[in-house]
Amino acid sequence: MTGPLFEPPVDERPGILARLVVDTRPLRLRDFRRLWLGQAISLMGSMISFVAVPYQLYQLTHSTLQVGLLAFADLVPLLTLALVGGTIADAVDRRRLLLVTEIGFALVSLALAGNAVLAHPHIWALYVLAFLGASFWCLGSPALRSLTPRIVPEDQLTAAVALNSVYSNLGAVAGPALGGLLVSAFGLTTTYLIDFGTFAASLVAIWLLPSIPPAVEAEKAGLQSMLDGLRFVRSQRVIMGVFLLDTNAMIFGMPSALFPALAAHRFHAGAGTVGLLYGTPYAGALAASVVSGWIRQIERQALAVAIFAGVWGLALIGFGLVTALWLGLIFLAIAGAADFVSAALRSTIVLQATPDPMRGRVSGIELAQVASAPTLGNVEAGVVASFTSLRFSVVSGGIACVVGTLALVAAIPEILRYRARVAT
Repeated sequence: MTGPLFEPPVDERPGILARLVVDTRPLRLRDFRRLWLGQAISLMGSMISFVAVPYQLYQLTHSTLQVGLLAFADLVPLLTLALVGGTIADAVDRRRLLLVTEIGFALVSLALAGNAVLAHPHIWALYVLAFLGASFWCLGSPALRSLTPRIVPEDQLTAAVALNSVYSNLGAVAGPALGGLLVSAFGLTTTYLIDFGTFAASLVAIWLLPSIPPAVEAEKAGLQSMLDGLRFVRSQRVIMGVFLLDTNAMIFGMPSALFPALAAHRFHAGAGTVGLLYGTPYAGALAASVVSGWIRQIERQALAVAIFAGVWGLALIGFGLVTALWLGLIFLAIAGAADFVSAALRSTIVLQATPDPMRGRVSGIELAQVASAPTLGNVEAGVVASFTSLRFSVVSGGIACVVGTLALVAAIPEILRYRARVAT
């Protein structure tokens, strides 16, 4: 079976409110509902460990450098294994692949608890386990991303992507805060065990899914299959265009590396303000996802991706110019909301414009792009700020984002011409 696995669609809810609030129709579908709840619970646990691991490493080493090196443990799999995971996802039963990777990810959390309970926890183990956790996530994430069109009807795909963003943004906002509270109240060992326990929800949800075998015409996993995926993306001008729009926005408009310095030198505040600066874009994205019902009405989706990428840049220009903290947070929230809309529509385009035998590989390429571009953007922001000033780095990055967006739309006219395949 290669077709969508879903119940017959039901009538849409009438009224203006239904067009504003997040479209919950996919939650009426049993398989999507189970997977959504399982992943929401599991992600919250993972975000708890996201805070606990660097906290433990700093307590053991008192070195910000060693904590910073943890990023490389995540970045290497993101740049390599995401493509591998996408290639495998197209060649095997995606449900089975998800079960294997989720079990591996859960065992990493259990190993973190085992290391934490030692009288002298191993520092090297934190790097190794961070690498393994990122590896399992990268191998499984393309299968999870490409699974949605198989369990959701096509006219609800944008709504499903938006609903997935609700729990991911909620996890990004609430997970770190909850992790800090758990570490303070119960210690590291119990915190890691709680993370391990949350995987039960995702494993049960995946286990209850029907088999999702590869398409009849799917290629075997291998280097040639991976190269075919890259060639496909290069040949699809709309997909390449929305990838380049996001890459441009993230490289020139990602100033989060400057938040500690901005908090100290512009807003004359401490760690609490740094946390606000990091968390506000996610809060803006969460707010936008809650009122995202209107997004499914957008037909010219690629053009909308470009428009909201430009709004991201304009919001960062505003953030770079203001001196009042409250106003800066408003601009960051606007930027986060624009990024949510752009990302939701980009993912919808990728899933709709890619045939099922290729979706795993294209999802893996998208994951690698989404993960690497912000890292490069932080490097760009830091380098420019070191040679000029904090304000110039943020404002010039926002201007470059807007100009780059306009240039890409002019260079790739398919962005203007693309229309959603299914009118909703």
